[in-house]
Amino acid sequence: MSSDISIIIVISIIIFISPLISKKTHIPTIPIEIVLGSIAAFFHLLHHNHIFELVAELGFLYLMFLAGLEVDLRKLFKIPKELLKKGSLYVILLYVLSTAIALYFDLGKIFIVIMPLISIGLLAALKKEYGEQPWIELSITVGLIGEIVSITVLTIVSAKMEFGITPEFYKTLLILVFVFIGLAVVYKFFHNLVWWYPEIRQKLMPKYDHTEQDIRLSMTTFFLMIALMLYLNLEVAFGAFVAGVFIRTFFEDKKELPSKLEHFGFGWLVPIFFISIGASFDLDSIMINGLIFTAVWITFSMIVIRLISSLLFIKELGGILKTILFGLSHSMPLTLLIAVATLAFHNRSIDQFHYYAFILASILEVLIGMVVIRLIEKKISQKKAKPLEA
Repeated sequence: MSSDISIIIVISIIIFISPLISKKTHIPTIPIEIVLGSIAAFFHLLHHNHIFELVAELGFLYLMFLAGLEVDLRKLFKIPKELLKKGSLYVILLYVLSTAIALYFDLGKIFIVIMPLISIGLLAALKKEYGEQPWIELSITVGLIGEIVSITVLTIVSAKMEFGITPEFYKTLLILVFVFIGLAVVYKFFHNLVWWYPEIRQKLMPKYDHTEQDIRLSMTTFFLMIALMLYLNLEVAFGAFVAGVFIRTFFEDKKELPSKLEHFGFGWLVPIFFISIGASFDLDSIMINGLIFTAVWITFSMIVIRLISSLLFIKELGGILKTILFGLSHSMPLTLLIAVATLAFHNRSIDQFHYYAFILASILEVLIGMVVIRLIEKKISQKKAKPLEA
């Protein structure tokens, strides 16, 4: 059997059994896919393959596209000023605390970038499990601010790693500014256009359509934004994210579209990315002296700075337990953490030891976050049930 065929078979098996294991263990599917990918690579069932890596890269970009689908710009613009100020202060505090830790422990500058990362990808899983909870809604609102900052930082750091502090780097920053201005102009133009001519929405995405025009337009937007970022030499993940934001903002009447796109992505494309991440993690590295300690330390630090920063919202959340839930919900930036760590490793900003530590930390954060959230939610539910029993 050729190696290409064996890779296809192994990936197919992992994609199929991961949700089954997730249901039995109550562990999110993503960490399971990473662990199974690592085990498969350990037994030489997965290895370096150009097509595998290309599809995995596409899976990551599609994941960023799905993250963009969580962002409705109109809702972002309607955030109360007080909450917007607190949300911005929350993000700033994360960077301040990360800088303090990095300087005190004499860590690399990349730690200042990585530790405050926020991704709202897993918040969808929490919302699905716990419903319309106030702490989840607030977490998503504030998380939107944090994720936009994180994506912007990712783009800037990518340019810094590629060009260094050179005229080319400043040129990239200038292009990024013009891209933001251009996106604002396009947003305003399209917003006014569909307001005056609402039938445009129906022509682009008919309500009753048997040709899957909504998915076709979404994919066209996705690939065109990636092409634009490649042409401008910007981080392509930023383009994928913006494409998702565009689709969510202007086609909100297509309520089923995000779900269709998620099913398409999480059904096969996105899992390949996480399997490839696992395959890049050498299980033998766990035995490296200090690796587990470093991963646990990174996990602990990232959770603590979020718990401290989340105290800003203790009044809005009405208690310490829900404040802890809020902080923990932002302590699982799995996709962005892996993305930035991978980017830093490929550009030699971190060594292989710290790359493995960040991958391991990303898994630990999800496991710890999900388990502790479940325990706290159970405790809150029991407290609510006691007065009813009395």
